[in-house]
Amino acid sequence: MRNAELDIEEIRTFVEIADAGGISSAAIRLGVAKSIVSRRLLRLEAELGVQLLARTTRGAALTEAGVTFRDHAARVSAEIDAAREAVLPAGDLRGRLRVAVPLSFGPIHFAPILAEMARRHPHLQIQTCYSDRFVDLIAEGYDCAIRVGHLQDSNLIARRVGPVYGKLVASPDYIKAHGSPESPEALLAHEALMQGTEVWQLMDGDKILTVRPQGRFKADNGTALVFAALAGLGIAYLPDRLTHEYVTSGALVPVMTRYPPAPAGAYVIRPPGQHPARKIRVLTELLIEYCEPAPQPA
Repeated sequence: MRNAELDIEEIRTFVEIADAGGISSAAIRLGVAKSIVSRRLLRLEAELGVQLLARTTRGAALTEAGVTFRDHAARVSAEIDAAREAVLPAGDLRGRLRVAVPLSFGPIHFAPILAEMARRHPHLQIQTCYSDRFVDLIAEGYDCAIRVGHLQDSNLIARRVGPVYGKLVASPDYIKAHGSPESPEALLAHEALMQGTEVWQLMDGDKILTVRPQGRFKADNGTALVFAALAGLGIAYLPDRLTHEYVTSGALVPVMTRYPPAPAGAYVIRPPGQHPARKIRVLTELLIEYCEPAPQPA
């Protein structure tokens, strides 16, 4: 190694390049120009005296030295972040917070909370991605995600911030044409409107029943499923916050009320680690403040 001091921003940028899989993706993550990312990488390679990234016609890949240096660089970045938090005045947040938020719920229900967090912490940069697709927090470089529903098993760390209630609903026209199922077994004969191949968890008293519905209409967005239900295409399992106005007006009707969906939740999900960053803790506390339990709808 040459006799030079390493710059923490160059180290942090290299970690983003390594995790994002290239300079362009890292620039998007960091919110800076691609040329800035390239310059930081070149300076870091010059200071180290080794090549960290091999450029090819198909893109870029870490060299052997780059793979080795990435793990050390990630630990250094994490330690610097922890040190900065430790010396900041109480309540003061700085740096960047990247959050993945569901598109169906996010813009209406979570965006105001994130805006309030930005108002309370004027030195904090908040970048939010609204999407109903499953975001890989580690591979895509997110600090955390807000997820709604029943969580799948994973190595990610989850903190519940509030309840989410839902119903099985269908349009009066669908019920008139196909009838209303009265049991989980009968539900399997109906068209289900789903996001993918998910299972539905229904309550039979204190027991949870797992149902694997089938259907020809799928969408990765809750609002799209609402409109499919309104069009009479099938039965949908949706959060009350998406269907309330349509149930109130009679455009959608609850079905199988004897077997209500198991209560779900809203969660803050973060990559595994011993201690969450203060900015994630603050966001979690703010979400709990705004999403405190409300009485379950009748």
